[in-house]
Amino acid sequence: MNDTTSPASTHKATSSKIGWLAALHVYLEPASWRMLCLGFSAGLPLLLVLGTLSFRLREAGIDRSTIGFLSWVGLAYGFKWVWSPLVDRMPLPLLTRLLGRRRSWLLLAQFIVMAGLVGMALLDPKVALEPIVWCAVVVAFGSATQDIALDAFRIESANVQHQAALAATYQTGYRLAMIWAGAGVLWVAARASDADETVYQHAAWQAAYLVMAASMSLGVLTVLLSPEPAQRVMPPARNAREWLQGALIEPFVEFIHRYRWQAALILGLIAVYRISDVVMGIMANPFYVDMGYTKDEVAAVTKVFGVIMTLLGAFIGGVLSMRLGVMRILMLGAALSALTNLLFAWLATRGHDLTALVWVISADNLASGIASAAFIAYLSSLTNVNYSATQYALFSSMMLLAPKWLAGFSGVYVDAHGYEAFFTSTALLGAPVLFLVWLASRVLPVAHGHNAPEKHL
Repeated sequence: MNDTTSPASTHKATSSKIGWLAALHVYLEPASWRMLCLGFSAGLPLLLVLGTLSFRLREAGIDRSTIGFLSWVGLAYGFKWVWSPLVDRMPLPLLTRLLGRRRSWLLLAQFIVMAGLVGMALLDPKVALEPIVWCAVVVAFGSATQDIALDAFRIESANVQHQAALAATYQTGYRLAMIWAGAGVLWVAARASDADETVYQHAAWQAAYLVMAASMSLGVLTVLLSPEPAQRVMPPARNAREWLQGALIEPFVEFIHRYRWQAALILGLIAVYRISDVVMGIMANPFYVDMGYTKDEVAAVTKVFGVIMTLLGAFIGGVLSMRLGVMRILMLGAALSALTNLLFAWLATRGHDLTALVWVISADNLASGIASAAFIAYLSSLTNVNYSATQYALFSSMMLLAPKWLAGFSGVYVDAHGYEAFFTSTALLGAPVLFLVWLASRVLPVAHGHNAPEKHL
């Protein structure tokens, strides 16, 4: 049956039917609660293979150069678009028949994450580092796969009117998980220590990571109790070439055709926009350990208070983007992200100074939230509605590749030049970003129409 309703009349009807109370009531619906729990499941593994792991390894006496290179585990998130077509379309034996396409992939990914976390718990990096690294790779792969399946599950679980609410509850669950995987794991490890908590104790970290693995059961239970979204009708591909053409090549071709030569500028900006934050972030936890901060101090200041400041920054960034325009706040976020790295250079001269740490973390996370909100809005404005999921996945993956690769050398740089020079250098990495944002604001609106960000900063 063809829908002949015009977009304008649809919007008018929607606006008249949905009032403020109905709009707020959507957050009490089962779908929103399910997305809150699944957001928690998605956010839990990230820090456990990056930030929290680097804290654990540094406390275990692993050198900074090695920790820097191990950050390349996070590249799994940058390459998830490679196997996303498989998650999107390939059924799993037995599981798909029992649970459906989306829930089967979610459940498989969650069990992969849990298995990897149990391995990281049982293995001692002081005895053998390589096995724990492979377990971290397993966790990262499972986590990235869960992200792919969860994005599809969310989009297919509700109509367009409910997507904003599902995204909001997903982000809330994700941030709560980051607090638990950042502050919670340090708190558990500190409570499980039987002596000075600044001294590495494998039993304490083992308990902490086993608790984190058990926490993934919230996502497992949610998947088992959730209904499978309505199946999308997808035209069958006659061969592998046709399947790859529709899944990967066409979204790229459409993007390049739409932006022409400006596509190179856009991709360059996407590739380096978060470079200051990502490169600096790998050495943040080793820095806290070397400055003598305890697990409880790091948990309270950086993992709880810091996440709250990031959420505040995201709210401010979203409001400012709507009022002043995305490109202006994109420029502001880039500048603040680089400048706050200089605060870490100053903090490196202070030694163990908890008050200074609070102020630096506040400024850094507030700036990060503002930059993230503007960047997400910018990426969303670049996508074609016909390929929105695929193109957004490609963009969000691309933004991590160059920064994560460069971050792998961060430990080598710190060993050679010290923390103060390292943080200053990461601030300077932001200078080219400012130029690319300015250039993009001047030339990109010529390439396309109503989706263009505003022209002038």
